[in-house]
Amino acid sequence: MIIVTLVICAILAFYFYVYLSNRVVSNSLTILAVAGVMVSIFFIVKNDHDYYGMHNVTETKTQRIYSASPSKNLPMMLYQSIGTADKHRVYVYKTSASAKKTNHTRAKVTTSNTVKRTTGHNRIVTTKTYREYKNSTAKFWFGLADNGHQYVKEHNTIYINKNWTVLSAPQAKKLQKLASSKSYQAKQKAAATAYVKKAVMAAMMKNPSMTAAQQKQVTQQAAAAYQAQAMQQLIKQVKAE
Repeated sequence: MIIVTLVICAILAFYFYVYLSNRVVSNSLTILAVAGVMVSIFFIVKNDHDYYGMHNVTETKTQRIYSASPSKNLPMMLYQSIGTADKHRVYVYKTSASAKKTNHTRAKVTTSNTVKRTTGHNRIVTTKTYREYKNSTAKFWFGLADNGHQYVKEHNTIYINKNWTVLSAPQAKKLQKLASSKSYQAKQKAAATAYVKKAVMAAMMKNPSMTAAQQKQVTQQAAAAYQAQAMQQLIKQVKAE
């Protein structure tokens, strides 16, 4: 309506100035019409630049997420830095355990992300901010511009369990390369054998009458513990480089 008012005032200003013969009346009405034009322009600019008549509203959505890592024993939250300063990141995840395709947060400067640890479900809480008309009066005057429900920004709070590892895509690629190298696997195999042997011997010293089943259980537990420890050391190495 503000644009319609601007056009009407402009037409009236022209009409009053050109076609009215009484100069006093003509000048007075022309001044009023021009004032209407100026006021209309002022509020149009105010609405466009300062979002006059608008206010921010938020919409929040929660989505369960799953690791995009191919390893079930090593859940990860992967991210890709946007730009060289690492000010913006895109986080990669899955929306179901069986999903083949991955999802990611928006790659926009208006999108911000925060990663937090939780003991609950792994999830992403997305809060989007939009501009809406404050009331019906504001919509009446500025609705012709059709700038209602205008996207402003969004923030993602990503909640992940403590056993998840946060790595960049290049770091994850390097980790996979190191872990799959023959030299690393050979070294870890020898170290794991020694670690397990030491653990079994220590357990047998505490309980010399251990059965074969108990020894097997200790062996499996020691092997799993060593594997987890070795992987954490490798992750630490990758992050430090």
